[in-house]
Amino acid sequence: MNARTEPAQAEPDTPARPPLVRELLLVAGLFLVYKLARGLATGHTAEAFRNAHRVWDGERALRLPDEGAVQSLLLHGDVPVHLANTYYAAVHFPATVAFLVWLYLRRPAHYVWARRVLAAVTGAALVLHLAFPLAPPRMLGASGLIDTARVFGPSVYGPPRTDQLSNQFAAMPSLHFGWALMLAVGLIAATRSRLRWLWLLHPALTLLVIVGTANHYWLDVIVATALLGLALAVLRPPHGARRSRPAVPHGQAVPRRRAARQDGARRREPAGACR
Repeated sequence: MNARTEPAQAEPDTPARPPLVRELLLVAGLFLVYKLARGLATGHTAEAFRNAHRVWDGERALRLPDEGAVQSLLLHGDVPVHLANTYYAAVHFPATVAFLVWLYLRRPAHYVWARRVLAAVTGAALVLHLAFPLAPPRMLGASGLIDTARVFGPSVYGPPRTDQLSNQFAAMPSLHFGWALMLAVGLIAATRSRLRWLWLLHPALTLLVIVGTANHYWLDVIVATALLGLALAVLRPPHGARRSRPAVPHGQAVPRRRAARQDGARRREPAGACR
């Protein structure tokens, strides 16, 4: 056996998946942290509304588009606004879970990267939610916007004073948009289809929905995008992960490129040619 016929080194086509139990425990831990942050955020209602007025006035000073212009697009009929409320209520979390499950099963290396990015963005967002409580524009009378979920349904929120499941004064940054954008970035990085760029429609629709339903300001989206950009700059996607590459059976000889070119040259030589 020589160098030309030496068996290829055994290399797995895909990295090993992280232990499932550990991943479930990590998700449960993040949920508990969120619940703890929800409890710490209570009692900051007055501060949340003061910050809301500051954000609204700041956006006008920066000449950002009026959120009301987006909401008016949804209020042309009951169907568009109802679809927007449904998208806000039913797509955000299930889509993120499906994204992580698919990566875990098909792209383990990309799964670890995406999970770390989402955890970093979510952790930073929770810190900002505590440091800067912010009432959403649907609660701010000065905005002139309506709570489309309460008026047209469906709604995922109850009265803020009795809602024990969510922190309604955590508008900045928008995790709805941050997670949606990471979903698109992750699938674009992990796949090779020419149509993979269509995944950007998800954050685009999410942006239309969260602003049009008066759940978030433009600045919430800008801050979420900045946090995701910082996380992606620090946590780089895997470059060496293989995608759907057939494995070489153990012990089978793999000829070098030079030997393959020489074999092809011999086959092209005319019969009877002198050597």
